[in-house]
Amino acid sequence: MLPQEIIRKKRDNQELTPEEITYFIRGVTNNSIVDAQTAALTMAIFLNGMSKEEIISLTMNMRDSGEVMHWSDIRGPIIDKHSSGGVGDKVSLMMAPMLASCGGYVPMISGRGLGHTGGTLDKFDSIPGYKTQPDNKLFHDTVKEVGCAIIGQTGNLAPADKKIYAIRDVCATVESIPLITASILSKKLASGLNCLVMDLKCGNGAFMDNPKDAEALARSIIDVANGAGTKTKALITDMNQVLGTTAGNAVEVMEAIDYLKQHNIDPRLHEITMNLCAELLLQAKLSHTKEAALKKLQQNLDNGKALEIFAKMVAKLGGPADFVEKPQKYLPQAPIIEPLFSPQPGYVQSMNTRNIGLSIIGLGGGRLRPDQELDYATGYSHFCQIGTLLNSDTPIAYIHARNEEEYNQAAAELFNNIKIGEEKPKTSQPILKIME
Repeated sequence: MLPQEIIRKKRDNQELTPEEITYFIRGVTNNSIVDAQTAALTMAIFLNGMSKEEIISLTMNMRDSGEVMHWSDIRGPIIDKHSSGGVGDKVSLMMAPMLASCGGYVPMISGRGLGHTGGTLDKFDSIPGYKTQPDNKLFHDTVKEVGCAIIGQTGNLAPADKKIYAIRDVCATVESIPLITASILSKKLASGLNCLVMDLKCGNGAFMDNPKDAEALARSIIDVANGAGTKTKALITDMNQVLGTTAGNAVEVMEAIDYLKQHNIDPRLHEITMNLCAELLLQAKLSHTKEAALKKLQQNLDNGKALEIFAKMVAKLGGPADFVEKPQKYLPQAPIIEPLFSPQPGYVQSMNTRNIGLSIIGLGGGRLRPDQELDYATGYSHFCQIGTLLNSDTPIAYIHARNEEEYNQAAAELFNNIKIGEEKPKTSQPILKIME
């Protein structure tokens, strides 16, 4: 076989055989296929799509490009969630310890920022000492002893996806249902899950900006995952505004800690987080009704059990033992942290959430190329929501920037992408649909 002929075939909208997909993914893994060829194939897939059979083959080959985790020594369900990506989406940071506090075991393999969306892994990289790339033994031991571990792909877990993921980020091939499905599930299936819940974002800050596309992605993931033996359901959630009150890396970690301490809770963030957790507890049979699941989750937030598990996870993976007690001591802070006020009072009518996410790249908190180092301190806090009344006391947001020039650029982006009016708008529901 020749890589260029496989690329040509998909370019011409023909279906690839399982043998061709196996050959190509093996070549990506052993470096016999160069990045330019991988980029070309991802663009051909982006433009022409894939059949269900091709997606299953792609997913399984990416999963089997490295080790597959086994948890035979753990007595309890192996569960996880995944988000299709959004702006201000720090749900994973709270969900993993919350699920662990209810008896689940959560081996969460997360990714870095992709396009305009932030990455869970980048957020944890802002914690000094935290090992986002541990060896498989430390990963396994942390899940077994603590109940959860949030890490990135090690060199041995779905390594083909790790390479393809980085290439998609800088080659404009992110928004592809086959590639998103295979990327998400290759990692999740490699971590040996029994149950999975998907958070499919829909709106102008999501990769899928309309419900039809979001439901198509959800159906693709549900079909492939259940076909592979992992019970999966999906929630379609709103991403027409920043989720929560922060967007960035260290600032989102701070909001997650506040959430686990039950301080300054954003209602939309809370509703999405609680419902994702509850649906997963039901799938894993750790609760018999949704009401019981929600009650159990709230109890473990109120009594500090979920926060304690988060602290143990951070320490076990190399972070400070007193991190949750003194997060501001350890998290980086930007030289400039200043509010941005609206030139006239009014209600937030809408926002271009995608452009707001892209503006974080200009602050140094996102990537222009795969090898770029991030400034984890930059981003936004106290971010307004649709329906917020802006005035001389309530800013659009606080901008965390490295210098005045970047502050001013971010300010211009926010002014351009947030619409303000005199009448208070109707707000959408955070959860749009639940799909079995």
